[in-house]
Amino acid sequence: MWGQDNKEEMSSSEQEGKEMTKVAASSIAEGAGDISAFVGKGVEFKGTISYSGTVRIDGYLDGEIHTDGVLLIGEDAVIQAKITAGTIVCKGKITGDVVAKECIKLRAPAVMNGSVKAPVLSMEDGVLFNGALEMAHGVRELPRDASLHPVGMIAPPSVKRVNG
Repeated sequence: MWGQDNKEEMSSSEQEGKEMTKVAASSIAEGAGDISAFVGKGVEFKGTISYSGTVRIDGYLDGEIHTDGVLLIGEDAVIQAKITAGTIVCKGKITGDVVAKECIKLRAPAVMNGSVKAPVLSMEDGVLFNGALEMAHGVRELPRDASLHPVGMIAPPSVKRVNG
């Protein structure tokens, strides 16, 4: 009885929680640790959240979120906030401006309405994104000494004319 492997039935929210934790674990830098706080489904929060580590939100949040850590947003979450985070993994709905220092992962059926600034953005099929995207850290600048020629403006080879 104790030694047997019994597979317990998991609810869809428990399965989603395990999936989100696995996704976050694969995207968290070493040493970031486990989830340090949880805003559950049906919970409404208004205000500013500042933290380090990892926080998962499955409820409603109206305000601001500030962290260098990881923000996990569950499928049932509705967030109306200005967000600044290290890494964001979202399956819910975000309305507001989002800045990520490392990356943003939008997983179906996420909905993102607002501007996004991050060096890396990944988005699955089925995600709705309405807003602006800035990926400033990923842009490579050309060396200053490189000479550029507009297309069609390259000088033709010299032609010798013979008068005669």
